[in-house]
Amino acid sequence: MKKSNHTGKRTILYPFITVVALMTALVPAAATAYGTSADSVSHHARVAIIVDDFGNDMRGTEEMFKLPVKITVAVMPFLSTTEKDARRAHELGFDVLVHLPMEPKQGKPEWLGPGAVLTRMSDAEVRKQVEAALDNVPFAVGINNHMGSKVTGDERVMGIVLAVCKERGLFFVDSHTNYRSVAGRMAREIGLPPVENHIFLDDVHTASHVVKQMRLVQERALNQNYCITIGHVGIQGKETAAGIRSGIGEIKDSVEFVGISELVRDEWQWNSKPTLP
Repeated sequence: MKKSNHTGKRTILYPFITVVALMTALVPAAATAYGTSADSVSHHARVAIIVDDFGNDMRGTEEMFKLPVKITVAVMPFLSTTEKDARRAHELGFDVLVHLPMEPKQGKPEWLGPGAVLTRMSDAEVRKQVEAALDNVPFAVGINNHMGSKVTGDERVMGIVLAVCKERGLFFVDSHTNYRSVAGRMAREIGLPPVENHIFLDDVHTASHVVKQMRLVQERALNQNYCITIGHVGIQGKETAAGIRSGIGEIKDSVEFVGISELVRDEWQWNSKPTLP
């Protein structure tokens, strides 16, 4: 009569079950410890595409609104289509940012547009400018900087910008026009998420270059769980939109495209909680 090996199988299986149970318990704990949500461990790497310079009916606006994934629409204040673009983005389910003009170290003043924040302004003037811009762009969940290499390196001015963000339950996305920016460190110090751009899509203004940059976005997202990237409407806006669309087609099976607020909420466990009544 053949002997059953049932007991032997059970003995081998117990350690395996124990390891699986242990790993199941540890994954959420490790995710929490390292500032990543437990849910994100099991999901695709995520990409937030921010498109800057909406608000003036710039070339490529229509093409960006028709992209087949979620984007984040960064709208400049006090321009001819500021409110229209912000409302349309919101109706499409896209996040809206105030694309706040900020003084650069170099560049022509006319590139800034109306409502710019300048380092020579007093504290009260900076606050007034930021609040007015926020009031002018409906549905904004945060701010990112237009130009701004000088302002994002200035602790006094950035302190006021970030304070207004915190008061209104918003966050600040550092576009990263200044590699010595103080924005991320100062945001952390006051309890805001240190959000920053990783890759500019259209630093060279051709669709083929944007497609190449989208591959870098994919690589970074897969390596680090997420990537924030910035493109623009404007003179080459249609080319940028075409490159983004092609890039989406290439990488959509390996990454998930999300709005910036979803990424901020999940990666930094941050919820909008204004401190003002």
